[in-house]
Amino acid sequence: MHKPSRQSIVYLTTFPPRECGIATFCYDLISALSKTYSSVLNAKIIAINPEPEPKFKYSKKVIFQISQNSESDYQSAAELVNNSPAISLAVIQHEFGIFGGNYGSFLLTFLTELKKPSVIIFHTILPNPDEARKNIVKAISEKTSQIVVMTGLSKQILHNEYQIPENKITVIPHGIHPVIYAGSKIAKQELKLSRYPVISTFGLLGRGKGLEYILDALPEVIEKYPNLLYLIIGKTHPSVKKDEDESYRKFLVNKVRNLKLNGNVKFVNQYLKLPALLNYLLATDIYIASSLDSNQAVSGTFSYATGAGRPIISTAFAQARAELEPDMGILVDFKNPKAYINALLDLLDHPDKLEQMGKNSYFKTRKIIWPNIAIAYAKLYAQFVPALDDSRIHLPPIKLDHLAKLTDDFGIFQFAELDTPNPVFGYTLDDNARALLVTVIHYGKTKLPLALKLAKIYLNFFEKTFLPNNRFQNYFNSDYSPNNKANQLDDLEETNARAIYALVKTMLTEALPQEMRDKAKSLFEKRTGTEVIFTYPRAMSIYIEALYCLSKSGQGTNVAEQLNFYCEKLLKLYKENSSPDWQWFEKDLTYSNSILCKALLLGFAITKNKEYFQAGKNSLDFLIHHTFVKSVYMPIGQNGWYKQSGERAFFDQQPEDAAAMVRALQLMHYLTRKEYYKKLMHKAFNWFLGENVLGQFVYDATSGGCYDGLGEQNINLNQGAESTILYLLARLSLESKSETGEQKLRA
Repeated sequence: MHKPSRQSIVYLTTFPPRECGIATFCYDLISALSKTYSSVLNAKIIAINPEPEPKFKYSKKVIFQISQNSESDYQSAAELVNNSPAISLAVIQHEFGIFGGNYGSFLLTFLTELKKPSVIIFHTILPNPDEARKNIVKAISEKTSQIVVMTGLSKQILHNEYQIPENKITVIPHGIHPVIYAGSKIAKQELKLSRYPVISTFGLLGRGKGLEYILDALPEVIEKYPNLLYLIIGKTHPSVKKDEDESYRKFLVNKVRNLKLNGNVKFVNQYLKLPALLNYLLATDIYIASSLDSNQAVSGTFSYATGAGRPIISTAFAQARAELEPDMGILVDFKNPKAYINALLDLLDHPDKLEQMGKNSYFKTRKIIWPNIAIAYAKLYAQFVPALDDSRIHLPPIKLDHLAKLTDDFGIFQFAELDTPNPVFGYTLDDNARALLVTVIHYGKTKLPLALKLAKIYLNFFEKTFLPNNRFQNYFNSDYSPNNKANQLDDLEETNARAIYALVKTMLTEALPQEMRDKAKSLFEKRTGTEVIFTYPRAMSIYIEALYCLSKSGQGTNVAEQLNFYCEKLLKLYKENSSPDWQWFEKDLTYSNSILCKALLLGFAITKNKEYFQAGKNSLDFLIHHTFVKSVYMPIGQNGWYKQSGERAFFDQQPEDAAAMVRALQLMHYLTRKEYYKKLMHKAFNWFLGENVLGQFVYDATSGGCYDGLGEQNINLNQGAESTILYLLARLSLESKSETGEQKLRA
């Protein structure tokens, strides 16, 4: 297959090590895009330098430097882009203060000379512009191919006051760094701040920060909370320092001294690297955003703080008015110390409210983590960079961290709250069997000691699950006792089939220690020594996978007869329920549908019975038709399913469906060698990586866990066992040609 060429996108921007919010934003954006689309995207930088400061020591990404007030540099930069065949697109990070000329008009010189498509990202859109500013913005907009703003309000202003067509403007919010939710305790311990309630503000300092009004509020708050610590984090803005040196910081230091706040205010006079900055944010109990600019449309510091799960007290600048909901924080008037006093005491006096506000901020900002923002920019860039198609998303490394976190010495817990295990609901054999399957496959590929350690725990779990009739029970309480009520209420066919399949894979995996394989075989023989009867389609399908593995290995008794028996039962269901417009085994589509198709295809791989193949293919093609919508995988929603006579449900999409579809399409590709199925396999997997109806990652690369489902507007942010295991199963499936080693169909 032809390997796609790497395309370059050049960014006209400030760039690190220049200390500037635009520089940081651009670095974060290209880092997120690189992680997601590393095989086809290559970022280049044209760096804008202030004058008369010396040039910075840049990385090799910087291919040209512009002196801000040298108009000829802008022309030379455009010529460089025009003459570079690998560059497909120019992206301009726009802030009025970083370009030379009246209102940054030298940028027009670059755009006039540029012969390639361009996207401009407006970081600031001011309402009520004077005529000169309005004309410059309109001229820039006319010369660019697409415009990005970061809020709906900015789009509104750009359309209504600058007369820019709405269809040319895309709203993509400011990105935030994905962090695992945590209270402030651990970060405080690391920073030796455990004794304090901590409030903080960060960002480059200048008089527009309004920090003096927070300081004026502190004495009254400290009367009640004498240990309160206020962290002012950040260096003076370089342009402010150039114009007035450190006069604003000195003013603040004097105010601290005069108000007798020396023991309660700490200046962190550094431009912190990201890990240190995030640690300070995580150590914060209340974040204060104190901008004095009521028209400020975007504040990266505000976004970072909400994204870290901190409750916010904020002045009512434009972004805060639009995004800070009442259950996330408190809006206060500008220049009003009394408002800060009331807000701080309200939160400090009610720790439960404070904690819940932080959680709400975290929940409501997951859609704007950088991986999701990268997906949004990639979709926009794809208009101009053809190599950015769905199949090019970079596969994340396989991590067992969250799986291990959910596991204790007894087994794996069913549920989690966010990424924290919730032991209240106990354990299931379903989850432990799936976890055994994943860790056995993982160990077979990698010999990772952690995978073996976990696999032993899950295998030991099986020993506690036998009923007197040697069938498996499923539910166990947190004290390790069987949950008899739940076990009696549920039919346990699928549990038993799934457990048998996991044991078969374990006893057949040669990389495992012999004692583990022997134990798995002993448990398998104990279970199958009792009559094995399955009547439900999904249980039969899972059991067929076990029989397929036994048949390939030459082990087991009566395997051929059982495999034919259950394949015939599935085929009978297909014939009884299918019609020209409903190629399916039942009268409705529910969950894990594609395992039924896969079972018949596996049956064909052993028996060469072409009826099995045709029914498997027809049903899979039917499922593809109903679950790939406009090139996006949309599994049948669990909030209503899809009855033959009704409308399909689209939401409450589940990881189990995506994982099952990946594995079925993988098998179909290896049976037919049709690239069509391989492409769909990657699309189905990319459901986990943001190629879904919400454009959000369902996999959390920070924790190594997978979210529990995808709703109409939001993702279920809990990372339980089933979703995480099934993500890993799908991800492991893409690591080799085929997990089951099927041969190409010869017909």
